Amino acid sequence: MKSLLFVFCLLPVGCLLAQEATAPDHLLRYNAPARYFEESLVLGNGRMGASVFGGTGTDTLYLNELTLWSGEPVDRHANPDAHTYLPAVRAALAREDYRAADSLNRKLQGDYSQSYAPLGTLLLTFGDGADAVTDYRRTLDLDGAAAAVTYSSGGAALSRDYFVSYPDSVLVVRLRSDRPGGVTATVGFTSLLRHTVTTAGNRLSAHGYAPYNAEPNYRGERDDAIQYAADRGTRFTGLIDVRQRGGEVSRTDSTLTISGADEAILLVALATSFNGFDRDPATDGRDDRAAAAAILRAAGERSYGELYARHVADYRSFYDRLELDLGPSTAPDLTTDERLQRYATGAADPALEELYFNFGRYLLISSSRTPGVPANLQGLWNHLMRPPWSSNYTLNINAEENYWLAGPGNLSDLHQPLLEYIGNVAETGRVTARDYYGTRGWVAAHNSDIWAMSNPVGAYGEGDPNWANWNFGGVWLATHLWEHYLFTQDTAYLRQYAYPLLRGAVEFGVDWVVRDTAGHWITSPSTSPEAKYVTPDGYEGSTLYGATADLAMLRELFGDFLAASATLGVRDTFTDRVATVNGDLHPYRVGAAGNLQEWYYDWEDQDPQHRHQTHLFGLHPGHHITPGGTPALAAAARQSLEIKGDETTGWSKGWRINLWARLRDGDRAYRMYRTLLRYVPPVGAGHGGTYPNLLDAHPPFQIDGNFGGAAAVLELLVQSTPDTITLLPALPAAWRSGSVSGLGARGGFEVALEWQDGRAVRATLTARRGGETTVVYDGAAQVVRLGPGERQTLEF
Repeated sequence: MKSLLFVFCLLPVGCLLAQEATAPDHLLRYNAPARYFEESLVLGNGRMGASVFGGTGTDTLYLNELTLWSGEPVDRHANPDAHTYLPAVRAALAREDYRAADSLNRKLQGDYSQSYAPLGTLLLTFGDGADAVTDYRRTLDLDGAAAAVTYSSGGAALSRDYFVSYPDSVLVVRLRSDRPGGVTATVGFTSLLRHTVTTAGNRLSAHGYAPYNAEPNYRGERDDAIQYAADRGTRFTGLIDVRQRGGEVSRTDSTLTISGADEAILLVALATSFNGFDRDPATDGRDDRAAAAAILRAAGERSYGELYARHVADYRSFYDRLELDLGPSTAPDLTTDERLQRYATGAADPALEELYFNFGRYLLISSSRTPGVPANLQGLWNHLMRPPWSSNYTLNINAEENYWLAGPGNLSDLHQPLLEYIGNVAETGRVTARDYYGTRGWVAAHNSDIWAMSNPVGAYGEGDPNWANWNFGGVWLATHLWEHYLFTQDTAYLRQYAYPLLRGAVEFGVDWVVRDTAGHWITSPSTSPEAKYVTPDGYEGSTLYGATADLAMLRELFGDFLAASATLGVRDTFTDRVATVNGDLHPYRVGAAGNLQEWYYDWEDQDPQHRHQTHLFGLHPGHHITPGGTPALAAAARQSLEIKGDETTGWSKGWRINLWARLRDGDRAYRMYRTLLRYVPPVGAGHGGTYPNLLDAHPPFQIDGNFGGAAAVLELLVQSTPDTITLLPALPAAWRSGSVSGLGARGGFEVALEWQDGRAVRATLTARRGGETTVVYDGAAQVVRLGPGERQTLEF
């Protein structure tokens, strides 16, 4: 829905009409400035980000640049003898000495990842703020990827407009007043990083550099938490040009002041010296000063109207690909934070559910357009020197969840930064595989960063093995290579880029497994991400052999590799070996409680409601557990979810909604979708949900829940495999009538679907490259064959 009914409140009856106006599904709206980041409006062009507070006395804009991280290229051989401890770990496991295995496993640890850094803060100061402010309105328009602030003060109507352009690589801020000469503001800049600020003419210039090391926030306060050196670390430049109509611009050594202008436009360019994951940013870096100056020189030749038109045309080439309508809404015309609070009481608001979905698409477009640098734990937006979990790439769910929306959301081209990053981490991961595990291929562990760090973390024994030692990040990442092909059907990409990387991940997998006493292949040592077991004698441990999560990922990866091999016509001794190992992996087991076992044995969980559910990987994001194909395993997965319950963190809610969708339980998935949108205040959060600005609350903020939740909406409406497209597999009763168009499906199709009274009415399939698929709906199947660009409509 893109229509919005405007009603003026002139009489009591008019007020009632205004309250009943249809709530917009492409607009975030507030009646006060932000006080906290969790209330700010986030903008981005996939590289450069801004968080807009919209203050009236002082407006604060946090600035980010996706390539500005602490650190420098990794030492790939930091723990070259780690693999020599493997026999002792395996021996301890063989004799069931799990305490010793946990202790010995710490020998297989390395350095922590580096941290995504905040570039700085743009400050706009407007006088002393003595005049009263009325009619305040702050908005983020998802249709145009632009924020705006309007209000009245001192008898004048004032406005500010903000957008970050991808075509012109600038943040644009426009200040206006309806009173001639009514624009007066001081422009300043500050940063938590080491920096200097100078001014010349109408330009403010900021130059600085990031630390060469930033310790994760969870290591606590320490003297070496942030380490700088003048000749180390990534450099940054921020340039702010002011051009005004009327009035004048004066300056101090660190600020610019606009006085008496009719209108003023700020152009902000950011650049860093990051020049690749394997090149020193201080000695072999990009010239950030020259890059930022060139950006402003080019942008300065365009009018505001040209800049905005180019920005919108570029952005909407992504955003307009898909449209969702979940039916009419009679919700009151409230601000976004008020809508969230009303929704938390159980009130209906399908437009808010659409808005959250559209916001997820907006976030992916805004944070994932930098080659080789994917959206991180906070996407693009971070204002802290030591952000939660370093705002890094957490590979045991979070980095991957960020991209679940790409294929179904018809945004496969935005998957590219992650796919290119996989190539980077595979390069460092080849060394990690040899040094830590004595295997071929490549590997990645729990955490990574812009430098493509692949080793297990933990500071050489400090970390708990239940999170530090997990080494299947590369296996999980590699499944994205095949997923991208399934949506795009790009055989050249598969042959030239994805297949060699898939093979490398599989080489690690087949080398890593060992035989158990029953003759099945298992992993040893093994962990299940961040979870702990309780042995019959009461030991709470992490290290074991044959964790279900490992084996689920291997099943999926091996299956992907064999399918890719068949697609490319490859069969050799290695593919035969993979098929043999895949067919003889330790089988899934169902526990006494009817659950899918997370551990090799039917042990108790230390925390039965733990946020991670990685042993259910085969159900989602994997595809080898299904209600139709493996009903007993699907039932066991369902029981595991029942035991875990619905209360969990933001990203975990996003995952569980997808899991319930795969189980074809739309109403249970919808119930959790509602809890994902549960209002969370900007401070004092006690549960997961959604902050006032619609960002996901773990808490604290992590962007993965936004992406996982948005992807789940599409999973409820359409599910696909390489050769089938299932319509309305898990439609919630609450979405009785609606439509979706532009949805991506595996096999290289786009789907438009309409339903009424809970039943499909028609579906239109469009083939990107041509092919065949079977459309499944309500127990019936129909084969569809289409040439490139052809479409077919099915009536039901």
